[in-house]
Amino acid sequence: LLESKPIVRILEAHSGLTGLIIETVSVDRNGMKAEFDGCWISSLTDSTTKGKPDTELVDFTSRLDTISHILDVTTKPIVLDGDTGGNSEQFAFMVKTLERLGVSAVIIEDKVGMKRNSLFGTAVKQKQAEIPDFCYQISSGKQAQVTDDFMVIARIESLILGAGLDDAMERAQAYIGAGADAIMIHSKASEPTEIIEFCSRFRQLDNRVPLVVVPTTYCMITEAELIDQGVSMVIYANHLLRSAYPAMKKTAETILKHQRALEADPDCMPIKEILTLIPGSPKPKKS
Repeated sequence: LLESKPIVRILEAHSGLTGLIIETVSVDRNGMKAEFDGCWISSLTDSTTKGKPDTELVDFTSRLDTISHILDVTTKPIVLDGDTGGNSEQFAFMVKTLERLGVSAVIIEDKVGMKRNSLFGTAVKQKQAEIPDFCYQISSGKQAQVTDDFMVIARIESLILGAGLDDAMERAQAYIGAGADAIMIHSKASEPTEIIEFCSRFRQLDNRVPLVVVPTTYCMITEAELIDQGVSMVIYANHLLRSAYPAMKKTAETILKHQRALEADPDCMPIKEILTLIPGSPKPKKS
């Protein structure tokens, strides 16, 4: 996909049902079919769905259960949020397991210590990994994989942690040298300025690899603009969960307020549709 499309479009999935949405939803845009190319299994949304904080509290075994549910319903590539990857031995095991299951890529971030979500930035204590240590982490994963298809993507946190653009570029070059198949540059800025600056400098690299961005906070930037900046993959990292929670909360409040379900019904899909939503469900006989 990275070699055949201007940009690969990935959407967050945290359950079999959300995986099914990514598999089946498409729209007609100017006579062309637009759809998502794959699933992003986020540690944030996977943890939140389980009622747990995003601190690597949900262990890898539980994450594998989510992956399995999504693999059951989609034929599209899966990119896993691997957090820090653990230590090098744990990351090598993670790569072997993911590759065997059929996951296409894992993204690991260059931080150490207690996991904190990147969008907290410097508001909470977060420490970036030393460059040689993270390079070793990358190479450990690459050595563990069996085929050439699986991708290890290095996520750079320099802009998140205030280390600056020069540090981000230094890390990008080092991580590519260590074998990273792609680079993800992360930012929590409300405007895409620093991402565009990074992209401009990244395009000058002779040994550059595909570039991945996650425009959660700078969401006004378009895919066309990202293509112009040389971005190869865009991840919409948490939007299905963020849209589902307000709708479910509203329904719960409406039922409590009116002490019946009638007023909530217009916000719900018909029960007949939910019964037959999943492929393979029995269809009602015509009377």
